[in-house]
Amino acid sequence: MPRITTVVFDMYGTLVQNPNDTNLQIFGNVIEQQGLKTTAQELWDSWAPAEEEFQVNRLDPDRPFQSYFNAWKEGFVLSFATLKLNGDPHAATQQFFRDISRRTPYPETNEALGEIQGRYTMALLSNADDGFLLPNLELLEVGFDIVLTSEQAQIYKPRPELFQMILGQLGVSPGETAYVGDRQLEDVQGALDAGMYPVWINRDQRPLDPKLPTPPHQISSLSQLPALLHKGLPV
Repeated sequence: MPRITTVVFDMYGTLVQNPNDTNLQIFGNVIEQQGLKTTAQELWDSWAPAEEEFQVNRLDPDRPFQSYFNAWKEGFVLSFATLKLNGDPHAATQQFFRDISRRTPYPETNEALGEIQGRYTMALLSNADDGFLLPNLELLEVGFDIVLTSEQAQIYKPRPELFQMILGQLGVSPGETAYVGDRQLEDVQGALDAGMYPVWINRDQRPLDPKLPTPPHQISSLSQLPALLHKGLPV
């Protein structure tokens, strides 16, 4: 049974809430801020295809890195053109960042992190830009020894190089490190490929994707994590 010394966390959907319905609220804020003649749903529907393309393209190691800011700004450029709106894509992306940076922690997040802090080295590894993640950290009541974003590393999960990068910064081996995240591809597969011990947090009981690795450890709430770590993570 491995002795875990270090716990690395994902951010969105793991420590802070990331509900899809808030995106419509954000797009409504963009419309209100810029006085656009459209609806939040229309703006979202015209923007979403560019976001979906970005989600696919960022997994291709042969493509140059693209930040969230640049990808989302391109989405607004296309969206405003499609809807024939005289909008400001840069300002819209800034508004998106401001709203995401206020995502609230799950009810159990701060208490669970408080139990883990002091017993383990804690770090944060997230597919995110600094522009929205770093301000969002202020809503958490504990700190992390290392915070690494995809923007800093210029690479996205599930690429194992990103996980290896934070292991190097922490000075620990993958065999003593747990990674906690909510996505089977980015978090479970990425951590496994790097030799870490993934813990999949599956709050809404999503079915497993049979094409992806089965998580060796699964929890439905962060409140279950301290006890799991205390017992040890069986391989």
